[in-house]
Amino acid sequence: MSAAEERIQEALAGFDFGAPVVGALRYGQGHINDTFVVHTQPEDRCCRRFILQRMSAAAFKHPDELMENIIGVTEYLGREIEKHGGDRDREAMRVLRPRSGEPFFTDGGGGVWRVYPFVEHTICCQSAESAELFAASGRAFGRFQRLLGDYPAETLHETIPNFHNTEDRLAKFKAALAADSLGRAKDCGPEIQFVLDREADCSVALNAMREGKLPLRVTHNDTKLNNVLMDEETREGVCIIDLDTVMPGLVIYDFGDSIRFGANHSAEDEKDLSKVNLDVDLFSVYTAAFLEGAGGSLTNEEIEYLPWGAKLMTLECGIRFLTDHIDGDHYFHISREGQNLDRCRTQFKLVADMEARWAELEAIAKQYRK
Repeated sequence: MSAAEERIQEALAGFDFGAPVVGALRYGQGHINDTFVVHTQPEDRCCRRFILQRMSAAAFKHPDELMENIIGVTEYLGREIEKHGGDRDREAMRVLRPRSGEPFFTDGGGGVWRVYPFVEHTICCQSAESAELFAASGRAFGRFQRLLGDYPAETLHETIPNFHNTEDRLAKFKAALAADSLGRAKDCGPEIQFVLDREADCSVALNAMREGKLPLRVTHNDTKLNNVLMDEETREGVCIIDLDTVMPGLVIYDFGDSIRFGANHSAEDEKDLSKVNLDVDLFSVYTAAFLEGAGGSLTNEEIEYLPWGAKLMTLECGIRFLTDHIDGDHYFHISREGQNLDRCRTQFKLVADMEARWAELEAIAKQYRK
């Protein structure tokens, strides 16, 4: 047995699954944590499954704070779901604590493990194959906001400091540009100017928060379609997963990241920018679905700022790609030279599209004011 297999067996022994474990296989397409599906065999029922994860020590330096966030949010969600007559075990993640009673299990090598019961009869979709599927994810993330509307966001730990602080991303970009350690800045003049021309935009949401226009809320911060478990028959959202980046934030960030990811039809590193376009119809579909799920829990100011969420999340992502390109491609994995610069260009093309159709985006959002 290899050392890695020994660690898995050690982790499995650290949890009480309620029945004998008959197997554990690698699972999913995640790139951060090591994920396994655990099969158990109870005496009186068919196989019951669990998700076993080894949390990435590189990505998450404080697993105690991360798990405190997740346990607090999932237990609160469970109570809210039960209060509204829902299925707690199906509609919210549940943390299975190890035998020690701690939030996670630590193996002999310092690896940190956690377990969630598997949500059966669901699927995980990697792309929005239809407007209906995109809308279903919007309703799910909107409902996530509604159910957590009264959760004290200020009690959550910031597991990744300044994750969506666009001012901080701008400052890091300027530092990389000033250093220009590899001499790459000379080859991306238009992209650099694109950022500098929008320096004031980087403070729009943060200033609105400072002025009390946008409240601090519980935010997911990774609102991709594949973080919603869909019912395998109805294709409606059942459960929000991957809560590692649950932190205090602005609801427009969660909305905006979904638009950045889902309201266009191009690859993230598409070289032909004529293929990169904002789909305003999908923006409209997602806005309606997200606000339907939110059920009136957002303020009028938050609704009005939704287009800013889309623009800022896309601009911020482009800034991060450009920063990494100038700095030497240390953060985002690349499979070819110049890939981060291409990624940056697609994001900036989407921003330019949003700006060109800004009046339409604002009109779509404003029609939902209360």
